[in-house]
Amino acid sequence: MTDIRQVRPEDAAGIAEIYNGYVTGGVESFETEPLSCAMMNGRITATASRHPYFVAEEEGRVTGFCYAHPWKERAAYSHTLETTIYLHPDFKRRGTGTALMKRLIEVCRHRGYKALIACITGDNEASIAFHASLGFRQVSLFRNVGYKHGRWLDVTDMELLL
Repeated sequence: MTDIRQVRPEDAAGIAEIYNGYVTGGVESFETEPLSCAMMNGRITATASRHPYFVAEEEGRVTGFCYAHPWKERAAYSHTLETTIYLHPDFKRRGTGTALMKRLIEVCRHRGYKALIACITGDNEASIAFHASLGFRQVSLFRNVGYKHGRWLDVTDMELLL
């Protein structure tokens, strides 16, 4: 059974393992170098101290994570957050992502945020469909804004008004 809970410092290794798979083997993240456990722990601490950050755990193993963070730095954007979600490949299409995002959306709504933005690689149709199923709608498409693994990548922004 999957448990959705607040992130803890000891989750850094499991989160880094999941994330680094996307960094090195996919185009879902625009980072190109894997993160160490220490680097991931620093990011977790910085984000979770101010914004919601959840992990999915099954039998003591981190199977996915999601969090919200500032969309833009200017003060007028302070009621809008960007969402991030990654799942271990073995735990896709099992409801884990939906459970994580529903919890994140609920907490963001409860804290008074007005909008969530998901920035998704343009050809990641599964993620676009996933976010649409949660009520996000596409609001932009930026062409050829990232270059990774020898190809140019688009980014689409999807928005959920809370």
